[in-house]
Amino acid sequence: MSDERTSGGDRQGPDGDRAPWDREVDPRLSALETELAGVARRVERKIDPGAAALVAAIGTLAVVGALLLPWVAGATGWQLLVGAASAGPLPRLFTFTATAFGLVASALALTTRYWALAWISAVGCGISLVNGVWAVWSRQTVAPEGLQGPGPGLILAVVGVALLTFTWARISLQRR
Repeated sequence: MSDERTSGGDRQGPDGDRAPWDREVDPRLSALETELAGVARRVERKIDPGAAALVAAIGTLAVVGALLLPWVAGATGWQLLVGAASAGPLPRLFTFTATAFGLVASALALTTRYWALAWISAVGCGISLVNGVWAVWSRQTVAPEGLQGPGPGLILAVVGVALLTFTWARISLQRR
C-alpha cells in the first residue's frame, strides 16, 4: 500500500485510477456547466404567453383605437395626452397611465417576452384601470351642468386596459 492510501489522502481504485469523486473536473466541462446555468437563468426570465399574446395584442390595439376616439366633450384621447384639450385631472392621468402601461409596457413585454416586463404591465395596467374607472366616474358624477359624460374612447380605453390587466396578470402568474 502506498502512503497516500494509508494516510487518508487521495484514494485510488484497484487499477491505480482515482475514484470518480476525487478526479479533477475537466475545464471544458466546467465551462459547459457555467454556460448551461446561464441558459437556465435566461429561460427562467422569459415567458411564453401562447394564445394570451393575441389577447394582449387585441387589448393594446383597443387602447390605440381609444386614443383616436372622443373621450370627453369631443376631445380625443391623444389631445388629452399632449395637453391640447383639458378635461380635468383624472382623464388626463388615465391617458398617461393607459399609454405608458397599456401601450409601451405591453408592447415591450410582448416583443421581449421578459417576465419582469409582463409583471410590470400587469401591475401598471391594474393601476391604470383604477385611474380609468375614476375618470369615467368623475365625468358622470361631479361634472358641472352642461358638460358631456364620458365618450366612447374613454369607455373603450377602460375596457382595453381591463382586458390587458387580467391578461398580463394571468401570464405573469403562470410563468411557465
